[in-house]
Amino acid sequence: MTTAEFEKICALLFEQSAIVLKEGKEGLVRSRLAKHVRRLGLKSYTDYLAAVDADQSGRERSDMIDSLTTNKTSFYREGAHFEYLQDSVFPKLLGGRERVRIWSAGCSSGEEPYTLSMLLHEMARDVARRDVRILATDLSSKVLGMAREAIYPETAISELPWDCANYFTRVDRDGQPLLRVRDDVRSLIKFARLNLMETWPMEKGFQVIMCRNVMIYFDKEVQARLVNRFWDLLAPGGHLFVGHSESLTSLKHRFTYVQPAVYVK
Repeated sequence: MTTAEFEKICALLFEQSAIVLKEGKEGLVRSRLAKHVRRLGLKSYTDYLAAVDADQSGRERSDMIDSLTTNKTSFYREGAHFEYLQDSVFPKLLGGRERVRIWSAGCSSGEEPYTLSMLLHEMARDVARRDVRILATDLSSKVLGMAREAIYPETAISELPWDCANYFTRVDRDGQPLLRVRDDVRSLIKFARLNLMETWPMEKGFQVIMCRNVMIYFDKEVQARLVNRFWDLLAPGGHLFVGHSESLTSLKHRFTYVQPAVYVK
C-alpha cells in the first residue's frame, strides 16, 4: 500500500464517518482491506478505491467502512456505569409510569443494549408492559446483524452480575454450545443503522444516552459537535455516558459533571 493510497482511504473514511485514522495504521488498513481486494480480483489498492467509487449501490463503500471500524465491546463493560444507573437513574425513571427512552449510540454487536435491558428487567419485572424502549444504533451493518441475531459464546457473559438463566437460552451451532438472548430481553430494543455524522431522525426526550468508547476515534471539533447534539436530544435531567477513556474536559459543552464519564443535562 502506497502512502497516497493510505491517505486517500483515510480521507474517504473521514468523509463518511468522521473517524480519524492516524499515521502508523497502514498495516491495519492493509490487512483489513486485503480480503476485499482479493474478492474483487484486483491488483492494487488504487484499483480497489476506483471500484469503491464506481459502485453506485454503495455496498463496497459500506463494506470498506465496516472493515475499518473497531467494534470491541462486552456485556457489563465499565460496570460502574450500570451501577450508577441502578442506584441513581433507573429507580426514578421506573418509579412512575413515564415514558422511558434510552439510546445506545455505537452499540456494536449488541452487548451494551442487552445489558441495559437485563438491568431494567432486574429492577422492574413488568418492564416489558411499560413504555420503555432502547434504541441501539451503529454505523456497521455487519455488527448490527450480529446484534440482531443475539447469539454469544458462554464466555461472553462471565461479567454479568445476574442469574443469566433468566436472560439466555442455550442453542447449538455446529456442535458448539452458545447462548441466545431471550425474546423478552430483546423486545425492549430496536436496532438501526445510523451514521452519527448525518441527520438523526429521532425525537427529543431521551433520558439516557450512552456513547461510550466511540468519540476517541473523532477529532476535537467533531467531538464537541456531537456532544452538543446529544445535549439537544436529551430531556432535562437526562444523562450522557461516555467511555472511561474519554472526557468532555477539553470540549465546550453545557453538561454538568457527575462522576467519571457521566454527565447530566
